[in-house]
Amino acid sequence: MNDVRTLALVSGVLAILTVATAVGQFLRRHPDRGLDPAAIRTFNARLRSWWIMCTVLAAAFWLGTNATVVLFGLVSFWALREFITLTPTRLGDHRALFWVFFAFTPAHYALIAWNRYDIFSVFLPVYATLFVLARVAFAGDFKRFLERTAKIQAGLVVCVYCLSFAPALLQVPVNVGGDGRVANFRLLFFLILLVQFADCMQYVWSRLLGRHLVASTVSSNRTWEGLLGSAASTSLLAAVLWWAAPPFQPWQAALAGFIVATMGFAGGMTMSAIKRDRGVKDYGTLVAGHGGVLDRIDSICFAAPVFYHLTLLFAGVKPL
Repeated sequence: MNDVRTLALVSGVLAILTVATAVGQFLRRHPDRGLDPAAIRTFNARLRSWWIMCTVLAAAFWLGTNATVVLFGLVSFWALREFITLTPTRLGDHRALFWVFFAFTPAHYALIAWNRYDIFSVFLPVYATLFVLARVAFAGDFKRFLERTAKIQAGLVVCVYCLSFAPALLQVPVNVGGDGRVANFRLLFFLILLVQFADCMQYVWSRLLGRHLVASTVSSNRTWEGLLGSAASTSLLAAVLWWAAPPFQPWQAALAGFIVATMGFAGGMTMSAIKRDRGVKDYGTLVAGHGGVLDRIDSICFAAPVFYHLTLLFAGVKPL
């Protein structure tokens, strides 16, 4: 990774994370500073998730595009497992779920790796949806049919289809000099950075200025002030880092940052509503201090497809 812009972007993020981690550990060891211990624990937990994501992304980059697609495919598989496990299923659903997990999900990511937008853009929302409806019907169990099939379809779209647009960024043709693969990696890193930054800023602004909850029955810490502050902060960061994300110009990057922050917020609210409906706090316990995989990628799932199509729009690329 000898591209100057990539080195600057990654080195800057790592430097900030190192300083923030040092500050977080200092505050943890000195509780006499008068700060809220719960807020400090949340801050350190978010930093740990950042380190994990940066490490995984770096490893995937070194291994190549196909390895990155496989990585996101595994994340989708696990997230979908968490989503489906959260609500009870009936015997009539099991064979449909088998096809969803072991046929449609791998096939979809294979289409991503082959850069077949013409097929993967409709493969899950059309063909997998029709298959799930028919397969559950063939099982002969009609009890709560719409509720059961809707749950499978929602999980497939959010956890697999929407998330897959993140690694699909590695295939977008961008007109830049030098190594196009490196430029595409920066696009993916840029998206992850904006989503995580927006998530942190939403928490910070809600703690500092939050007065009006968006939906108190869904989330007790997501406020309108947090959303506006997060969107504004993320827009500013994106505009400053526009050079790292071809083909964006400063105003385009700012717009992308605003939309990513808004969509990420919507993703967090939506997944929180599902958890409240099921009476659970987290989707799982795989990520220490932050619940399951789906708890960490809910914002990315909602932001990735919109960011992907914004990239196509600003790059002047027509999907094949």
